[in-house]
Amino acid sequence: MGYFPFFIDIKDKSCLIVGGGRVALRKAQKLLPYEPRITVVASEICDEISILGVSMVKRAFRADDLDGRFMCIAATEDSSVNHRIFKLCTDRGILVNSVDDIENCGFVFPSLVKRGDISIGISTSGSAPAFAKHLRSKTESLLDEHTLEIAELIKSVRPRLKAELDSEPQRARAADELIKLCISSGSLPNEDSISVLLERIRHEG
Repeated sequence: MGYFPFFIDIKDKSCLIVGGGRVALRKAQKLLPYEPRITVVASEICDEISILGVSMVKRAFRADDLDGRFMCIAATEDSSVNHRIFKLCTDRGILVNSVDDIENCGFVFPSLVKRGDISIGISTSGSAPAFAKHLRSKTESLLDEHTLEIAELIKSVRPRLKAELDSEPQRARAADELIKLCISSGSLPNEDSISVLLERIRHEG
């Protein structure tokens, strides 16, 4: 059974990380670019976490730490504590990840690639994390500077496509042709070239 790759907006969502060690640090670092409100609860919190700008509570986990949370990551070194957190979250309908314990996860962290607005998650459903890491490395090599420039161009011209082309098939065709033009030429088209392309597609119907 695989994991369906939902993409969820977690900006300003309340996220609890229980644990203050290196594993908790890695999870926080993965989440921060997506701007959730992170609180770390642990009796001991490593210095690297303390400089991330997240909220910190230096004490043992309590059940009421889950109040109002959207998601939780159980990242302690005590499997019994992690399992208790999983059960509490499951009972309350809170998304939960128990680190390195696939059986006690409501969601898993993919091997993640993020460049600008592009996020790519790779998962082997926990069966081969080393291979997921290998695929991530290959994927990262595809997202070079020119590829990111193409993504920004398509993002910037979307309002024009909606305003100047009458149908969704026309807009999809225009975006596809722009991408192919960028790839084949190795550079971005100027405004005149974009206008010519849109005018041609508009008349071709």
